[in-house]
Amino acid sequence: MNEPVATQGLTTIADYIRWAYSRFNEAELFYGHGTDNGWDEAVQLVLQSLHLPWDFDPAMMSCNLTGDERMLLQSQIRRRVDERVPLPYLINKAWFCGMPFYVDERVLVPRSPIAEMIDQGFQPWLGDVEVSRILDLCTGSGCIGIACAHAFPGAKVDLSDLSAEALQVATINTDDHGLAGRVECVQSDLYGALSGRRYELIVSNPPYVDAEDLGDMPSEFHHEPELGLAAGEDGLDLAWHILASAADYLSEQGLLVLEVGNSWVALQQAVPEVPFAWIEFAQGGDGVLALSAQECRTYQSRFQALAADR
Repeated sequence: MNEPVATQGLTTIADYIRWAYSRFNEAELFYGHGTDNGWDEAVQLVLQSLHLPWDFDPAMMSCNLTGDERMLLQSQIRRRVDERVPLPYLINKAWFCGMPFYVDERVLVPRSPIAEMIDQGFQPWLGDVEVSRILDLCTGSGCIGIACAHAFPGAKVDLSDLSAEALQVATINTDDHGLAGRVECVQSDLYGALSGRRYELIVSNPPYVDAEDLGDMPSEFHHEPELGLAAGEDGLDLAWHILASAADYLSEQGLLVLEVGNSWVALQQAVPEVPFAWIEFAQGGDGVLALSAQECRTYQSRFQALAADR
């Protein structure tokens, strides 16, 4: 196959990083799936596509690429530009809590600010509660629950999702991280298949994008499964159901951590009497609440009334 004229003369790793960076800037891509700028995106795409490490020796950037490697990089760069495919789907890898996770278009790309809470062991919100069971509700790739399993090595973790396809990805990640046996994947419509289970910690990053935001999202987001994003007119269709039943699945001193993104304003306005702890993140992000099991019990009837309308 003849090489396109546009890439003739590009022979080294550095050439392709530079070319990718130029193409990305020209196309005015959106960055929000692991990087926030074109240079980092170009470096990651080229190195990861070539199975090279992050700490690749800069002196090796002048190495010549094989014909197959050049064709691969040309395809990857063109798909990123022309189809607006997010980088993690091109390289089938995303990072969360400093750990690699397999991802493809069956799941959302990991990016939750809850990672910062995991790194802090959910302190000070958990206090001295001994965590033996954790639920990652609406798990997707399994990244939150698997990161929690690393943070609490003595705990058993359930990864729950309605999507059988998402759980296939979560199972890959569970096996890749050597957690089979301690981490269980459960297909469940929210709490539907979890009867009788109790948890010291329930963490959930459910769909929470409202109809207006969904329509306004950059093209990159439309490669992600809509099931993992859309949550009705105000983005709270699932959140109310999660809140309504949380008390039934939390241990006596348990904690619920729930991400609702930009829909947090609508949620707080609907129940101004509820003392949600809205988490402030040093690394950016908002719309994550913490609520104790006791608070979930206190306001359960109110949450159930709101959930009944969904």
